[in-house]
Amino acid sequence: MALVVFGLGMVLVVEGLVLALAPSRIEDVLELLRRIPVDIRRMIGLGAVALGVAAIWLARSLGV
Repeated sequence: MALVVFGLGMVLVVEGLVLALAPSRIEDVLELLRRIPVDIRRMIGLGAVALGVAAIWLARSLGV
């Protein structure tokens, strides 16, 4: 459970840094995402999930 809380905390830190360091770029990124077709966005999301699962698996196999 502590690992889940740690992971969520890391996500919040990264997301917070993006918002704090480049708040005006968020609108540009959202506009870019609006232009990408839904199917491509879905594939990007599934790819991100696969990379996340692979990273978790690697961390667990390394003993973290």
